This record gives sequence, structure tokens and C-alpha cells, in this order.
Amino acid sequence: MTSLGVGALLLAIAVACGDERAPPPGGALLEAAARGDEESVRRLLARGADANDADATGRTAVTAAVYAGSAPVVRLLVDAGADVDRQDDTRANALLALGETGDVDVLEEVLRARPDVRRTNRFGGTALIPAADRGHVAMVRALLDQTDIDVDHVNDLGWTALIEAVIPETAARRTRRSSGFSSTRAPIARSPIAKASPRSSTRAGVATPTSSRCSNSDPV
Repeated sequence: MTSLGVGALLLAIAVACGDERAPPPGGALLEAAARGDEESVRRLLARGADANDADATGRTAVTAAVYAGSAPVVRLLVDAGADVDRQDDTRANALLALGETGDVDVLEEVLRARPDVRRTNRFGGTALIPAADRGHVAMVRALLDQTDIDVDHVNDLGWTALIEAVIPETAARRTRRSSGFSSTRAPIARSPIAKASPRSSTRAGVATPTSSRCSNSDPV
């Protein structure tokens, strides 16, 4: 048997026996990251798992960890060289996912990898827009304070972050009068977003854009 054949045989035996020195199978890291399983992610990376492990849709381990809300797992993946800008078939990546989740602790880990804040989601919006839409005040403040994200960016539906914060807030006032509920968007409208350029301020004070707005369940 040739030396190559012997090597292949030994590798097959190691995998079959669960040898910790054998490279882990593809997908294992992604699954562990999606569970927020810090110890499994640490072990898989030590065994040589690809930090950019992804599924058939392009969803990466680091994006999965962001959705899982696991700052420790994101830290491990960033330290291992994970590409936080890589987008999946839905155009989500680590930073854009944070616009949906609003998890500032996880944002701190993603920012260490210097993400491209100009990347846009499937609606053509930066991470700031879904954060404003969902009322994630702390995330909006952190993005404005710690990055150079464009406060006036207009998505494919014709909306800016300021419009996302102000228009739903205006509509919600009628509900609050009868229900007593308060909206988390009010602080956003008073945040540095309100210091956007006259373009955004004027648009927020007039008619709603003609583009059809998606439902609140969609991260715009």
C-alpha cells in the first residue's frame, strides 16, 4: 500500500473513532453556532473547522450566532477570522442581522471585525433602518456613535431610518391614547437620527412615500 493510501486509511479510522485530531465535518460549526454552544464552537475551531462554515443558502456560522444572540460565540468566530460581511441568499449578514435583533453586546463583537456598514438587506436598507423600525433604541444609538453608517440612507421602498421611527410613532399615538401603551420609537425620533439632513427631515414631515410598505414583521 502506498503512503497516500496509508494516510487515507488512518484518516478514515480517526474519523470513525471520533479522533479529536480529525477535521470536523462541514456544517458542524454552523449548527453549534446557531445553538449558541460556545464550548462546541471552541472545540470545533480547535479541530480546524472553517470559521466561514455556511449552509446551502450561504448563511454563515457568525450570522447564525448573531441570530442566536451569543456574544461569546461571535467573539470566537471573529477571532478565528470569520467574514462578517458575507451575505446569504436573503442578503443577511452579521451586522444586518443585528439591525433586526438589536443586541448591542453582540454588536461590540461584530464591530471588532470592522464590518462594511454600507451593506444592504433584501429591502436595500442598512442595519440602521430595521433597528429604527423595530424600536431598538440602544442599537440605533450604538450604530450612530460607533460607526459612520449613513443616517440618511434610503432603502428600496423609499424609507430612511428617521421615517421608520417617526411615521409608525405618529400612527401609534391613537392607539396609546386608548390603550395606555407606550412606544419604544419615541426616543429614536428624539435621538441623533432626528439630526439627519433636511432631506430626511422634510420627508418625515410630509406624506408617506408612495412605495408600498411591508408589514412590521419584515426587517426593512
